[in-house]
Parts: sequence; C-alpha cells; structure tokens
Amino acid sequence: MLPSLYLDIPIEQIDQWLDLTYGNSSPAPLYSSVDVRISEYKAAAVDTNLFSAGFNNIHSADIEATAAAFAITIKKTHPGCRRILLVPEEHTRNLWYLENIAVLNRILESAHFEVTIATFLDNDPEYCANSDRLVIRSATGTEVTLNCLHRIIQHIRDGSESFDLAVLNNDLTAGIPTVLTLLQIPIEPPPEAGWHQRHKSDHFNFTRTILDRAAEEFKFDPWLFRCEQSVVDNVDVTLDHDRTRLADAATSLFKTIAERYRTHNISEKPLIFLKSDSGTYGMGVMPIEDPMEIVELNRKGRNKLHKGKGSQPIHRFILQEGIPSSLRIDGMTSEPCIYQVGTQIVGGFYRQNNSKSNRDNLNSQGMQFTPFVWKSAHSLSLQPPLRSVCSVVAKVAAYAAGLELAALRQQKI
Repeated sequence: MLPSLYLDIPIEQIDQWLDLTYGNSSPAPLYSSVDVRISEYKAAAVDTNLFSAGFNNIHSADIEATAAAFAITIKKTHPGCRRILLVPEEHTRNLWYLENIAVLNRILESAHFEVTIATFLDNDPEYCANSDRLVIRSATGTEVTLNCLHRIIQHIRDGSESFDLAVLNNDLTAGIPTVLTLLQIPIEPPPEAGWHQRHKSDHFNFTRTILDRAAEEFKFDPWLFRCEQSVVDNVDVTLDHDRTRLADAATSLFKTIAERYRTHNISEKPLIFLKSDSGTYGMGVMPIEDPMEIVELNRKGRNKLHKGKGSQPIHRFILQEGIPSSLRIDGMTSEPCIYQVGTQIVGGFYRQNNSKSNRDNLNSQGMQFTPFVWKSAHSLSLQPPLRSVCSVVAKVAAYAAGLELAALRQQKI
C-alpha cells in the first residue's frame, strides 16, 4: 500500500531527471543499502549504509544481475581492473557476517574478477604471527579464507602479488588503520566515508538538497520523501543537563512534525527516533513518543545510548522524524532494505520484527529477513507502485551519498 499523497507525483519522470541532473556530477558510491520506511502518508529513507553487510539476504534470483552490475560499474570507474582485494570487518566470530562476505566474494568472482579476502586481524594477532591466513566456515558452512592484510602488503611490496582495487566492507568506526593507507591502490567505497568521520545528518542534508531541487522542478512537497531532523552535539547521556538539551531539541522537532501533519491533514501522533549520528547495526537507536522520555531515561536506556559499535562512545545525536510503518508482510511489521551498485538497484529484503510495533526500531533483537526479487517477474517481486517509489527514494540516497563523498574528500563536512 502506498500513500495516496503520491498519486499526483510523476515518479518515473523524477527517476529519469535524477540521472540527467546528477548522473555525471555526483557519482554514487560503488555500493550501498538504503532502509526505507513507508507509512500511509509518506515514504522515505531513514538510513543509508555505504559498507553494507547482508549480501547473503539478496534473493538467489538477483545474484546474476548483481554480478553484472558490479562488472559494469567497476570497469567503468576502474578500467582494466582484474584483481580485487576484498577487505571485510574483523567479525571472525560472527558467522552470518562471514556468510555476507562469502556471497559478496562469489558475486565479484561471478563478475569475472580475481578476488582475495584480507583483513587486519588485529583482534586476533596470533593468526598473523603464525600463518598467512585463517580459514573459517560461515553460517551455512561455506569456507571463507581470511588473509592477513599485513602479510598481503608485504607481498605487494616485494612484488609477489598485485591488486587493482580494494573493495571495502568495513565501516571503519574506530578510524582508518595505518595498514590500509599502505595499500596504494584505489579503495571503494573510500575510507574517509567510514563512520569515524561520516555523519547521518550530513547525508540527509544532501538528500534534502536533491529533493528540494526535484520538488521545484515537479511541484510536489519534498517532505513526502524525507524526514525532518535535528542534531545535538557534545552530549553525555548520563548527565541530566545534556539529556535536557536533547529533550529541548525533541520538543522543537515534535512541533515541526506536527505542523507538517496539519498541512497534510494527517491525524497520526508525531514520532521521533533518537540515534547516534554515526554508526550502524541498529545500535544507539530509541523511539521517542514524548521529550520527557529522554529526561527520565533509566540506567538501561542511558547505557543503550552511551556507546555504539565497538564500544565507541556516542557524543553526537540525530533526532529524526519517525515514520510508522504501514507495510506488513506475513503479518509482521516490515520495512524494505534496498541494495544498490552505483544507482542500479540489484535486490534487497524486508526487515521484519514480530515483536515490534509499527512505531519501533525493527533493526533489533527478534528481527528476520525476507528477500524480495528485483530483476525478474517472480511471486516475491515488489509490486510496481511500491517498486517505483522505492527506486526513487534509493536513487536520491545514492546521489546524496555521491555529494557527501565529494564533500568528505574535500573535508568540507
């Protein structure tokens, strides 16, 4: 079910306009994934990940097209590329993450690249001390060979190995390791886009820029495709004063959302998600129904928001307009997660959570994934109206990421 407010918006024309306007000036990252929330009155991206895990959740019917998209995109941006170094996270004990790497490796090999998987293994230094590589089985039993990146660099220096491109599947939350700077080959997506430097709020500001321009061209309210937001920096959620600052920002944002609701005759109660402005895996996220919930956070709530992935302290928060999900698949509250190579959608899945309401964060304990099919006619394919809107939302996110990467390279954000 799509919002009735979209009926008069020329979705397909906007999709074409985006390519004509940003296709050359704002090249999208090599790959990305976009979490989309759909309500009875709007649809918008609520998160964009540039180092997406979860390739194992792409439907098997879309794998061939995904490989073709990688082949076209990489050969366009890196002509002559033949050998790829795939650099994942150090989740040697997360077997489902390893399954993601096994599938991404298979996709790149199907795109006719020679692939070597190598990572830092700094958490388990004995592996590099005693061997060049570590062989682990993924969640489905697939063997994944993790080479020691330090040893790979030695081989590059002595001329025994060479690579044309490093494909990064590591969000670098803790910063760019020195060993990565020694590769001296192109890295995609670029390390400066890691969560040590990147902010969600910056990304959504670029989203706003693109949507405002499209709205002027096609005469629609850009709010129908984006979320209102506010940012509060230098926060320690364990301190009463700082939680009051967050609550004050939430109060102002609730008023802004309420005004939008009145404009469109929406009777829904406004909702806000309080999130870390950097990071992923659904950590540091909390739905807020009333600003006083922030002030009165108990110890468990404060601990949840105090640290993110890798126990990195959270000091900067984004308060983001929440979109109650009206999408239900198999009786469960659901949201589409769209996977792209460049701006070409290659597949995705529904994130679902039977223990959560339509106003909750679904990226939490109890979630499950149901792949949908993108490229071919299939009983699990997205239906045309939903498909069209998701396509535009994801493409806006990809081009916004392109603008974001350009700014990060120039250190403008």
